[in-house]
Amino acid sequence: MDLSNENVLHIKKDGVEYLQFKKLLEYKDIINHAYSLGIDRNYRTARANKQKLQEDSYQKAMQDYQSLCYAINSKLEHLVKTNQEHTDEVKIAREKVHQDKPDFNLEQYAKTDGLITNQKNIMLSTTNADCILLLFFDPIKRVIANTHSGWRGTLQRISVKTVEKMKKEFACEPENIICCICPSIRKCHFEVEKEVKESFEKEFQDITNKKEIIEETIPNQKWHIDTVKINQIILQKEGLKTENIIDSGICSVCHSDLIHSYRVEKQEYGLNTALIELKK
Repeated sequence: MDLSNENVLHIKKDGVEYLQFKKLLEYKDIINHAYSLGIDRNYRTARANKQKLQEDSYQKAMQDYQSLCYAINSKLEHLVKTNQEHTDEVKIAREKVHQDKPDFNLEQYAKTDGLITNQKNIMLSTTNADCILLLFFDPIKRVIANTHSGWRGTLQRISVKTVEKMKKEFACEPENIICCICPSIRKCHFEVEKEVKESFEKEFQDITNKKEIIEETIPNQKWHIDTVKINQIILQKEGLKTENIIDSGICSVCHSDLIHSYRVEKQEYGLNTALIELKK
């Protein structure tokens, strides 16, 4: 299956499959990026409770990262990865800690779900299995960010907090920032119960058309929520141009043959990764 559409290209190279955003490819001399495909690959580097993976699983992840980096002409040792915990914490990656290997499972990125840098040869990595991953790029200030926003992160407006930090730390102007939304669970499959629905209604009271983001599926029992649309709206309110918010338009559940999905795979779920780097 080819997932290419008006916004993304599905690329197969050296036995690796990945997506690239057409908008970001306009700046391919400045940045490098990719979103991994394939459920035979798993980019998990630690267990959810921070316990180490078995050595063979960790080495398999390293090989998968190595293959993806090689396919996009980058290097494994450039990688810096968050220790995601569904927080609203966004940190600055000012330098690599390890020069000869990836910066994985570091305490300084504990409870961190977004990274920003203006340094070259630092490849920011996030992972998902239904959650939203957002790639940010300011071509004027040459600043990049990579943010993980599950439904909890969306409730905490971590996408907006990423932009706010880009403004504060690097003087980025929102109208210059490009945001690309990677494959994730979409409204068609993100079904929630009353407690979660009410949390979204309370947090996003400023979104006047609630039907745009919340749809009742079973009267007074189940609702579908469009977290992608919510992020688009709140980023527009933050000052990003509509044409600079680029959605892959791909649902991880609908395409669980190529993309890891927690809702499909349950406890045995694997992880995809999104990468972005300022080139040398």
